[in-house]
Amino acid sequence: MEIKRNGSQASVAASAENFTGQARVDPLFSAPAPARVRGASVTFEPGARTAWHKHPYGQTLIVTAGCGWVQLDGHPVEEIRPGDVVWIAPGERHWHGATMTTAMTHIAIQEHAEGKTVDWMEKVADPQ
Repeated sequence: MEIKRNGSQASVAASAENFTGQARVDPLFSAPAPARVRGASVTFEPGARTAWHKHPYGQTLIVTAGCGWVQLDGHPVEEIRPGDVVWIAPGERHWHGATMTTAMTHIAIQEHAEGKTVDWMEKVADPQ
């Protein structure tokens, strides 16, 4: 058994290369092999969002605070709120983040394939 104590892992600013606006990533867990699951709490300031991306084994988002958006490529933007759980299937191109006026925090859970959890793509255009 391993207990990760609250505050024992440093917060990091989300990469400007893969995010628009200000976002913070708080690592939660990374299970040791042979498990592949990893999780983090991500806080998006108003207007912040990820770039388009996909995950080799999919991703689960659990919204814990605020109001945000998520969109699959070719589908309408969906609003997400605390308590909502979003499953994004493996290989689905998508983005997620805060609305323009409200911050949003979610827990992101994904598995890694040979150490890689995400394939980043171009940034989301403002009209999207």
